[in-house]
Order: sequence, then structure tokens, then C-alpha cells
Amino acid sequence: MSKLPPLIPALSPLQRQLDLTQPDQHLVLCMTRSFFVLCATLTTLFLVGCTTPAPTASQSDIETLAQSIQRLGPDVDPVEAQKAATIAYTYSQQLARDWNVTDPAIVHNAKVINGFREKGLCNDWAEAMTKRLRQENFRTLDLNWATSPPTSFRIIHHSASISAKGDSMYDGIILDPWRNSGALYWAPVREDTRYNWKPRQEVREQLLNGSLPY
Repeated sequence: MSKLPPLIPALSPLQRQLDLTQPDQHLVLCMTRSFFVLCATLTTLFLVGCTTPAPTASQSDIETLAQSIQRLGPDVDPVEAQKAATIAYTYSQQLARDWNVTDPAIVHNAKVINGFREKGLCNDWAEAMTKRLRQENFRTLDLNWATSPPTSFRIIHHSASISAKGDSMYDGIILDPWRNSGALYWAPVREDTRYNWKPRQEVREQLLNGSLPY
């Protein structure tokens, strides 16, 4: 078995996942907890060697998402809804190939943290998806970066979200390729109760001022 890289440089991708450049004490504790969880996962990976199949999507999958995006508001352009749905699915698959994602999400996180992969943390997916969809300059849709704060049982999570122009992020749809290793997961924000989605900037400020306990 090959030696793992030194532990200290592994903090840099964790800071990238938190999307903060100067973490306070709460953030350091959160990163430390996350780091050891991920290291344990990596050890399991070496012992078990699990992989996931390459993500796929049918035209029916795309159409279902397009219809849900169009139903976000009466003024949503159906052409834009179709375009957004198509990009959400196909770009997720492209990123999975580009980043060589072949494992469950947490295992791939461990690979990134320990230097075996360059990208593929949830914030990488959120940033890439948000940036790609914004390139379309949609007239009737808004793109947002959603963040679920860390808890004692779960590390911080990021995702792209899409909503009708001018609507709240909470009235939109989560577009989360990270969760299933490049196979797009989507759901209305309010119905995705696995995570406590909030605007990214709001969570960032709470982490910096210490109002979040983790």
C-alpha cells in the first residue's frame, strides 16, 4: 500500500470547501472534524475499493426537470427551462468525466482532500454548475448558490439552485450533481429536507461571526 500524503497540506481543500479564507475557531474545529471523517473514509476505500457507474440520463429525465423548471413561475420561458434542464444533466456528466469521479461522493471527497483528485468537492460542483448556467444569460430564470450549514453529524454542503426570475432561492430547485457522483439530483428546495438550504452568503456570515455552533 502506498503512503498517504502528509496531513497538513490536506487542510487547503477543506478551507476551499468551506469557501472561507480566514476561518475562525469554529471553522477550524469544523474542518478538523471533517478531515478525520474523510481520512477514515479513504482508509475504507483502500480496503474495499468501491466504485460507482458513470452517470447517465434519458431524454425523459431531462423533460421532467424542464417541466418542473417551467412550473416555477408563469413567466418562465419554456425554451429557457428546456435549455437549463439539458445543461444541468449533461454538464453534470461532463464534470464527472473531467474530474474522474468513479466513487461515492464522500469517498471522492477523501481523494480530493488527500491529493488523489484535483476537484470534486461539493463546492466545486456548485461553482461549476452555477457558472455554466449563468453563461446562458437567462431572461426568466435566476441562478443561486445554496449552502447547508455544518452540523454535529454532517459537514457543510453546497449546491447550485435555479428559480424563476426575481423569486427567492427557497422557491427554486436544487441542482446537486455531487450527491450521486455526477448523476444529477434535483428537488424543490423546500422539499429537499436532507439539507437545511440557505443562501451561501448568509451561511458564510454566520460562520465568520460565530453564530453557528460548528
